[in-house]
Amino acid sequence: MNGLSLTLPKLNSGPFTFGTQPRNSRGMAFDQWLSAVTPSYSWNWPHLRHIRTALDQVTTGAINRLMIFCPPQHGKSQQATIRYPVWRLEHNPELRVIIGCYNQTLANRFSRQARKIAEGRMALDSERRAVEEWQTAAGGIFRAVGVGAGITGQSGDLIVIDDPVKSREEAESQSYRDRCYDWYSQDLFTRQGPNAAIILIMTRWHESDLAGRILASEEGPRWTVVNLPAIAEAGDPLGRGLGEALCPARYDEAALAERRTVLGTYAFSALYQGHPTPPGGGMFQREWFSIVNAAPTDAARCRYWDKAGSENNGDFSVGVKMARDADGVFYIEDVVRGQWSALARERIMRQTAEIDGGNTSVGIEQEPGSGGKESAESSIRNLAGFPVYAEKVTGDKATRAMPFAAQCEARNVKLVRGAWNSAYLDELCSFPYAAHDDQVDGSSGAFAKLATTGSLLLFGGGE
Repeated sequence: MNGLSLTLPKLNSGPFTFGTQPRNSRGMAFDQWLSAVTPSYSWNWPHLRHIRTALDQVTTGAINRLMIFCPPQHGKSQQATIRYPVWRLEHNPELRVIIGCYNQTLANRFSRQARKIAEGRMALDSERRAVEEWQTAAGGIFRAVGVGAGITGQSGDLIVIDDPVKSREEAESQSYRDRCYDWYSQDLFTRQGPNAAIILIMTRWHESDLAGRILASEEGPRWTVVNLPAIAEAGDPLGRGLGEALCPARYDEAALAERRTVLGTYAFSALYQGHPTPPGGGMFQREWFSIVNAAPTDAARCRYWDKAGSENNGDFSVGVKMARDADGVFYIEDVVRGQWSALARERIMRQTAEIDGGNTSVGIEQEPGSGGKESAESSIRNLAGFPVYAEKVTGDKATRAMPFAAQCEARNVKLVRGAWNSAYLDELCSFPYAAHDDQVDGSSGAFAKLATTGSLLLFGGGE
């Protein structure tokens, strides 16, 4: 990671008066101000104090580019996005603040909370009180914008970007990542006033999310990075022992372990540890899988097809057959895979259904658009007589694979011994970086079907 990691406090002289901490015009350091303004909150947790050390350096001008990576629901926005700008405005009511979030709704929520605090602390302009932009009586501005929103004609002395990514689906979308970076670099970045400071606050999602793109750019070395993982790692900035929780009062080690089990290491490493790529690499690990000789006879079964139409090149057409037993254990029973023409693929799909038998439902991924609908309808006609369904998929492949990956990590997915095992594991363990991902997609589709309707199929409840 490019950028500098924050270690010890370093305060430069600036427009604030301070002893060991900068103080506002009422003589209050930020931590004192927080306790006075919102005494019901716990502001002395070590990770919040560490973030305040970094914010103090922004206040004094020691740093003007700050990234804060912190797990969800740990108070970072309440302190840094909502209250810190109000504290700054209280000292300098002419300050121009811009808050940016993944959409206008979230930005407005932050702005509304900040305005409520400001109303009791300083004089506000009675005519400029809209939630998207409110103003102090002295001319200072608090502007709230969503990703992609234009701010032509505005400039900022303090720009805070909080949660520029809403979901895993957005994070995995190249077009959204490009849009987010373009908004930052071509819009927000150009609105800086002289000596402006920019703070980026987020949970990490992807190696090339906004933080990753900035750190990989020529601008990267200018940024100071504060990464506070939920579970302490070697060289922890707070001095925690390995494995200690960031804020046990909110989420102790047991609660975090539960989240890691549900999310899987790949997602947990990004969202909770600040590492978009876990130490082991991809989303699946080879040691998670055991090989068995057969799946239980009494199980629900589904063969899910991810179709391609190129012969001898391009993507593979893949049909993954999966079973789920009464204990919720999943078995990959068989994988049919090849680069076939559309006509040959349909013949093989029909042949495979006849081999599987009528107790195996058949799922078909329906691609977007009229062509995808027509292709799915053609396959359904071809599979007349079998329990077949077409499914419109949403989200990218990585997002759809995460529930399946979490069960793999929990050792709830087993492979039935077969010649396909090696190629299957090779693809899964290189996902999402490999050239092909068709077996992953087929597995995700079959898993989604069995996870939601498997018990009904198994015990005769229908679909």
